Amino acid sequence: MTPAALLIADDDPVYRSFIREAIGESALGLVNIVEATDGESAVALAREHRPGCIVLDLQMPQLSGVEAARRIWADQPATRVLFWSNFADEAYVRSLARIVPSEASYGYLLKSTSRERLRVALEGVFLDGQCIVDRMIRDVQARTEHWLDALTDEEYDTLIDIALGFTDQAIAHRQGLSTRGVQSRLQRLYAKLGVSTAQPGWLGENAAFNPRTRAICVALMRGLVNPDLLRRANQKLGDPDGPSIPPSARP
Repeated sequence: MTPAALLIADDDPVYRSFIREAIGESALGLVNIVEATDGESAVALAREHRPGCIVLDLQMPQLSGVEAARRIWADQPATRVLFWSNFADEAYVRSLARIVPSEASYGYLLKSTSRERLRVALEGVFLDGQCIVDRMIRDVQARTEHWLDALTDEEYDTLIDIALGFTDQAIAHRQGLSTRGVQSRLQRLYAKLGVSTAQPGWLGENAAFNPRTRAICVALMRGLVNPDLLRRANQKLGDPDGPSIPPSARP
């Protein structure tokens, strides 16, 4: 498949130029290259130009690359997307796993890649419909799929909720659980993150860690959550279409 139009979405002009050069050296041929500098404009330009292929930065102003891809795929599920990021965080890997349509071809490269590697990925994803993922990303994917310590989607949502500061009562309302159900899910979450309520302090003191706070710390160190993800999750709390929270259960 040779795309009639190809969309590059990245807020950094240096990276956009780097991608254009790799496209010029590829076997894609002459394509109409359209450029977006933020997530909102990427979605708008995708609707206007109907590009068959998109190079999409995961971390952009206005709208994340994950959310931009979700909206684009909702309208054009066969669009081929090469995600392009500085980060190999499990937070992004999980977010993408939830939104990729079964019929879509996609890739995930780190921005530290060489231009030759980028060229190969462009041809593989856009021309041949392959799934091309950076080795570091594959390692993260393997970890998230390990059945012993992988978080379920429900446990991951609970992790995001405690990172946002929600009480057990608020989490119960948001996830349709009883308070006891939330506490049971938290215990499974703590166990998978290696958080123990009896874990001693670093300096020999007897006081245990607060498991809620410790779970967030471990999640940040593992890349399960990151400031970008939490900022966008926090913004959704003010979304009128988002989940309602009774005043008595608000954090």
